[in-house]
Amino acid sequence: MFHALVCIKQVPDTTNIRIDPETGNLIRQGVPTILNPYDAHAVAAAVEWKRKLGGKVTVISMGPPAAASAIRECIELGADRGILISARQFSGSDTLATSYVLAKVIEAVSKDEPVDLVFFGKQAIDGDTAQVGPGVASRLGFPMVTYAVKIRELNLQDGYVVIERKTETRNEILKAKLPAALTCEKDIAEIPYASLPDLIYSLKYEPELWTAESPIAFDPAQIGLKGSPTTVYKTGTPEKHTGGEVFHSAEFGLEQAIKLALDKLAASPVGNSILRVSQ
Repeated sequence: MFHALVCIKQVPDTTNIRIDPETGNLIRQGVPTILNPYDAHAVAAAVEWKRKLGGKVTVISMGPPAAASAIRECIELGADRGILISARQFSGSDTLATSYVLAKVIEAVSKDEPVDLVFFGKQAIDGDTAQVGPGVASRLGFPMVTYAVKIRELNLQDGYVVIERKTETRNEILKAKLPAALTCEKDIAEIPYASLPDLIYSLKYEPELWTAESPIAFDPAQIGLKGSPTTVYKTGTPEKHTGGEVFHSAEFGLEQAIKLALDKLAASPVGNSILRVSQ
């Protein structure tokens, strides 16, 4: 039986992100949260292969209690089991500490139900680091395929998967030994409409709650702020620029407009002038 595990994250809706101009901190109050879009497509791909081969999809997420809603959304998409890893000790975890926690949970889940494929979204839209998937795979010793756009073949009997991945110049086709991990582009699968049974099941579903001590114990030195060497010095919004100066050829003549623009550029500090000649 096929067993897929998907790591998901609840993130702020980046279309509503605001930065406090005085403190430079993210304003979270009143900002809606959503299931990370890349993770949603990863769940859809896992469910698609579960329905082809028969089996189970487990979803895990590390976050505050409110992240239970993101797990329910995955249940609505067809996942079977959801685990929420939540405790005060995990607060402030960077990608290193997060990958440690997720890897420990995957190891524990695999002891009872061996996992064939671990899915991740390409990246979380709030941090955009794309580090957690590779970090978890490295800890587990799994082959890692990043930027997957298609699973071409999944052979449980012979223990391999064939994945097409995107690169900057072309697509590659790679064969990896199971168990393996992959990070997914949105092309990996379309997000389906929920079936009525899955929708009803998701409405009353309560994820399993795993804390820092139960049902497994985590090393306190590797979680939360203690296990996070990353320090955020400052955050802020990009500087707003005004529109550039325009020299109209109808007003000055084309040659004179170009000369005025070049003179202006020569007199301005490098990179500080935005000029346009308009005919």
